[in-house]
Amino acid sequence: MAKIQRALLSVSDKTGLVPFAQTLAAAGVELISTGGTAKALRDAGLTVKDISEYTGFPEMLDGRVKTLHPKVHGGLLYIRGNEQHEAAVKEHNITPIDLVVVNLYPFEATVAKTGVSLHDAIENIDIGGPSMLRSAAKNHDSVTVIVDWADYATVAEMIKGAGETTLELRRTLAAKVYARTAAYDAAIAGHLTKEFSGGEALPAALALSAKRAQPLRYGENPHQKAALYGQFHDYFRQLHGKELSYNNILDLTAAAALISEFNGDEPTLAILKHTNPCGVGQAANLRDAWDKAFATDRQAPFGGIIAANRPLDGACAEAIAEIFSEVIVAPGFTAEALDILQKKKNLRLLEVVKPLASSAPWDIRSVGGNSFLLQERDLKVTTSADLKVATKRSPSEGELKAMLFGWRVVKHVKSNAIVYCAADRTLGIGAGQMSRVDSSRIAVWKAREAGLSLKGSVVCSDAFFPFADGLIAAAEAGATAAVQPGGSMRDNEVVAAADERGVAMAFTGARHFRH
Repeated sequence: MAKIQRALLSVSDKTGLVPFAQTLAAAGVELISTGGTAKALRDAGLTVKDISEYTGFPEMLDGRVKTLHPKVHGGLLYIRGNEQHEAAVKEHNITPIDLVVVNLYPFEATVAKTGVSLHDAIENIDIGGPSMLRSAAKNHDSVTVIVDWADYATVAEMIKGAGETTLELRRTLAAKVYARTAAYDAAIAGHLTKEFSGGEALPAALALSAKRAQPLRYGENPHQKAALYGQFHDYFRQLHGKELSYNNILDLTAAAALISEFNGDEPTLAILKHTNPCGVGQAANLRDAWDKAFATDRQAPFGGIIAANRPLDGACAEAIAEIFSEVIVAPGFTAEALDILQKKKNLRLLEVVKPLASSAPWDIRSVGGNSFLLQERDLKVTTSADLKVATKRSPSEGELKAMLFGWRVVKHVKSNAIVYCAADRTLGIGAGQMSRVDSSRIAVWKAREAGLSLKGSVVCSDAFFPFADGLIAAAEAGATAAVQPGGSMRDNEVVAAADERGVAMAFTGARHFRH
């Protein structure tokens, strides 16, 4: 490749622009630019040719048309050394453009603002930028293209040394361009689909694109490669501890989703393991909430994830520090808590920057073969007004409170899910069994192992009891009330079994399967 002689620069984010352009100018590269970019370069004392001077055609339509011109795209796309191409550009007085530096109008940042208008969103759809990027990337055998200011330094070093870039680098930068334009188009498609459908319809085409946020040592197991993509760091900030693992991220996001159910409540703390709650407690302070959560299961929390619904204080941190934990997630940490917990070098401390519920309303799961499942996130909130008492006896005030507490927990337990609870704590949790009765048995066994009585407890089931046996087992374990979705063909049998045993039962009308 010949030395870089001419560069076109047009950026909305001007980070690092001037020093990079100064390197180009020092290497004798002619600078062509547009609008605000040209002004920034001139203000820095650099000589710049306006795009309209280069093309011989004025910018028009409020700047919508400025780089969409044959002299620009011809200068980028023609194949150097191809006789026909060389003849065509000579006939039409098209000069080569060897380097393109473009970052796009800030569409994603614009639509992330609260109350952004459709007009503002559309005005921030870049047309000329992606076109130049794609042209340059296609012809990467001859043209260097930069879409990310983080690549300025690498390109600058090569230009200072040899006056040109390597094919290997140009290929890397070209691939990066197509990843960026794909993400840009996906953001536009997603926003406009939401706008034009009222935010309700599932998209006809699913466009997935996310920038790599960080590499991971490995996936669920050491033989699996893995990385984190997307905007995870917009929601969580790591304050301490070693790098997060693939499993840590799965667990802590599950913990954050669960504890968000209790935002605005009394101090609440949850302990999770393998995305399942081990225990949840609520009290006048986090220290006492910890005691209640930990008492549910004193074995499973080893190496677990802890989440709190308010800033973690010193007293709670001191109690937590007595066992080994992988991650603690909270909206903040007091100075005393940090002083205690940062002594554990491997313990990750994460601050919740903003709740996950404020993120995109979809759950996406890969099912192989480049196929995906898309569903709305389960953000349904159940209140006392949603409960329909199905038995002769209505729940007491305490039982009703326990129903609402446990229902928020069981929603985050893998199906089949059973939770025994009081009004402010879990007492036994059974998760992920093929039989609902088996989940109940495990929950009862866990409670007994922990020395907790289920007498007077409430049993919560994420889906209906298909037979009366599950309800009977819960009553025999000591439960005096039950909450479940209802909807079984044998609801009458289950209700009759509850009435025979004096159990108050309410239907929610909504299930919370979690696979």
